[in-house]
Amino acid sequence: MADDDLHDFEHATFTHEGKSRTIFRQGSGPAVIVMAEFPGISPDVFDFARRVARIGCTAVVPHLYGNPGRDPDPAAHGTLAAVANIAGQFGPICVSREFVVLATGRTSPVVQWLRALAEAEHRRCGGPGVGAVGMCFTGGFALGMAVDDRLVAPVLSQPGLPLGFTARQKSSIDVSPGDLDRIKQRCAAGLSVMGLRFRGDRRSPAERFDFLRAQLGDAFIAIELDDAAANPDGVLSAHSVLTEHLIDEPGEPTQAALHRVLDFLAERLEVPGRVNR
Repeated sequence: MADDDLHDFEHATFTHEGKSRTIFRQGSGPAVIVMAEFPGISPDVFDFARRVARIGCTAVVPHLYGNPGRDPDPAAHGTLAAVANIAGQFGPICVSREFVVLATGRTSPVVQWLRALAEAEHRRCGGPGVGAVGMCFTGGFALGMAVDDRLVAPVLSQPGLPLGFTARQKSSIDVSPGDLDRIKQRCAAGLSVMGLRFRGDRRSPAERFDFLRAQLGDAFIAIELDDAAANPDGVLSAHSVLTEHLIDEPGEPTQAALHRVLDFLAERLEVPGRVNR
């Protein structure tokens, strides 16, 4: 896949508490915040955002890190360039105060900025609330945003933080105890949280979904796929359910999972009908 030139997205800037970031928008209707996996907003992530827009939502993609539109596949720019791109992103993210990578029981500070973005997009787009889809590095961000009543459709695709080096890290997610208590209250009042992963994925370990089941109960909708369902053309082992390892063909488990996510967003955001399914 070639780099994405983003010609069909509106480019804007959102600022909160002195921090400005570029955001990319497409579509109309209730807002869905689409957050990229590492190392940045790849063409696959932008394609997912286009799918969100086609169901009748406004896809809002914040630029949190990386090079928007760059294809991370070594086939696109060569192996050395791909490795350099990953290394160039990972170091700054690990030392940034905005991202909690290893610690347990903490919500990344960047989630405050994302909550403010969701509030602004709700005012702009209307509707019953906002959706959020986090992937890998940002998977837990979608859950952390759900302390706000405006967030009515959180989706955690292969949530990858904290990095799972220890048993405690694996059996947790990057959300503080206070925030988790608030989310549990919302779940008891009717909020649902969707999560996706491949069963053999060590980067999003099974213990993390066990933790979410224990904390959220029936409000946690877990979609776990066999590794054999992943696109074999992916560079790494089965991980990215909605992007790199998606096989977008009828009868494929990953396509069925994609449609479940889109249906979940449409239902919770009260989008009339599904178009371009």
